[in-house]
Amino acid sequence: MADIFEKLVKNYGPIGQHRERAHGYFAFPKLEGPISSRMKFRGKDVIVWSLNNYLGLANHPDIRKIDADASQEWGLAYPMGARMMSGNSNNHEQLEAELAAFESKEDAILLNFGYQGIMSTIDAICGRHDVIVYDAESHACIIDGLRLHPGHRYVFKHNDLEDFEKQMERATALIEKQKTGGILVITEGVFGMAGDQGKLKEIIDLKSKFNFRLLVDDAHGFGTLGKTGAGAGEEQGCQDGIDLYFSTFAKSMASIGAFLAGPRIIIDYIRYNIRSQIFAKSLPMPIVMGNLKRLDMLRTMPELKEKLWSNALRLQTGLKERGFDIGNTDSPVTPVYMKGGVEEATQMVMDLRENYGVFASIVVYPVIPKGHIIYRLIPSAAHSFDDIDITLKAFSETKEKLDAGAYKAEVIPDMAEAK
Repeated sequence: MADIFEKLVKNYGPIGQHRERAHGYFAFPKLEGPISSRMKFRGKDVIVWSLNNYLGLANHPDIRKIDADASQEWGLAYPMGARMMSGNSNNHEQLEAELAAFESKEDAILLNFGYQGIMSTIDAICGRHDVIVYDAESHACIIDGLRLHPGHRYVFKHNDLEDFEKQMERATALIEKQKTGGILVITEGVFGMAGDQGKLKEIIDLKSKFNFRLLVDDAHGFGTLGKTGAGAGEEQGCQDGIDLYFSTFAKSMASIGAFLAGPRIIIDYIRYNIRSQIFAKSLPMPIVMGNLKRLDMLRTMPELKEKLWSNALRLQTGLKERGFDIGNTDSPVTPVYMKGGVEEATQMVMDLRENYGVFASIVVYPVIPKGHIIYRLIPSAAHSFDDIDITLKAFSETKEKLDAGAYKAEVIPDMAEAK
């Protein structure tokens, strides 16, 4: 019998195989200093494009005050225990009620974490006779939730309505054959890598043709889209057609936790059956109080969203004017698509960070096909036009070097040891 650890040390996985060279630089980097558009990386000042801090609330003085005051008053332990047993409070329920009202839903339930929350939501809703139909570009948390599902699941090509109908026909036929079960469709309000919105309105229109319920993960749309910031459903004028609306506090609200909003009778079912909440400690009171304040600022300070979009449009327009491919984004998420190998990508990242003071996240093989590079820039209300203009110049100059072959290298440099 083999030692179960043996297989792990023989194969660290597609990303882990580079850990010894990449740790601390390309992977698990340490950004230091107050959260802002400019921080320190390995002692150098950098403009940061990798933080999900859309409305610039992370280091806002009003937020710092409420977080500090609530921690002083309550401590991080209160309330103790899971919500169902001993961890409930009026403030938890107030936050749920305000979130439900903001999203034009009857009720909402707090979730300790977004990733964990949507996985457990899928598990709570779907049984072995139910069928899930989902977008191919769904976030990893949805994919992991699908792994928990004991029944059938069908994937449709990203935002492809023709293929969506094809998969719905397959799902419907299976349900009719089984004579039991239902269909849950899962998609996203904004896809976090490409930045394009899910085709929520078109999918909802197909409810007249197919019998299904719709769960939307709107992590990147909440706070950034719609007249009031209520998200992609509001932006597309179809919020009523979303049966279950999910989002996290980790993006626009720069906090911890998540929520699910929908019909009261369904939210109540989930409240009493979602295992990740029933068997986990309640969100600490300082987090809840901080999220109440963040939600209030999101609702009452439209200038935050306006500044975000002013920055996002300046960045995206500047990139397009300089010939960069940013895909079909219609959200603040700003991907930049380039051609090049892993070695070239790492050299380019180093040049941007070390010589231009620009810190941006990059995606390469094996996450995407060989020969491709994707930068993902996340603008926020905290960025300045100066930050954007410096970054545009840096991208133009490094792209010229990339195209000229200046970043050709035989091996990925060992940055774990470099200081």
